[in-house]
Amino acid sequence: MPPKGKKNQGFQSAAGLIRYFDSESEKGPVLKPTHIVVAIVMTITVVLVAGAVWPT
Repeated sequence: MPPKGKKNQGFQSAAGLIRYFDSESEKGPVLKPTHIVVAIVMTITVVLVAGAVWPT
């Protein structure tokens, strides 16, 4: 039998996580994976061109 001070501690500590994950909204911007890949490729291209134009 657990001590009286720790009787419901497990559920109470998990309840905050449940509330946090239940309150997440899905109203943010939705980006397709192809958009992310294109943005990464463009960023790499800009960095490489900048390095070629303005060498250090």
